[in-house]
Amino acid sequence: QLQVVESGGGLVQPGESLRLSCTVSGFTSDTYAIGWSRQAPGKEREGVSCISGSGKIVRYDDSVKGRFTISRDNAKNTVYLQMNSLKPEDKAVYYCAEVSLCLNSWYPAGVFGSWGQGTQVTVSS
Repeated sequence: QLQVVESGGGLVQPGESLRLSCTVSGFTSDTYAIGWSRQAPGKEREGVSCISGSGKIVRYDDSVKGRFTISRDNAKNTVYLQMNSLKPEDKAVYYCAEVSLCLNSWYPAGVFGSWGQGTQVTVSS
């Protein structure tokens, strides 16, 4: 099973950007798919985005389409989530985990890895 560590969160103002990283260890193949989720205070966790092992297939929740971009650097065993035009409603703890396949129904049924400790994203003026 993969181990993941999220990083890159912080405090930004509305309209600004952040890039989150999900660093993977425990498996050297680049065939694993990774998904990002988030959980805001008092709300259920929701799937945000996923990427296939090759990086050719990506999926986004409607709430982040056009603003977030997921990518990966398999040489660095890292998956990135570039978040632009951040809104106060994007405030949450962001997590990554291995998923079976990056398909439209990837969350939550396709998640079989353990979520990391998360990284806090706060968007506030």
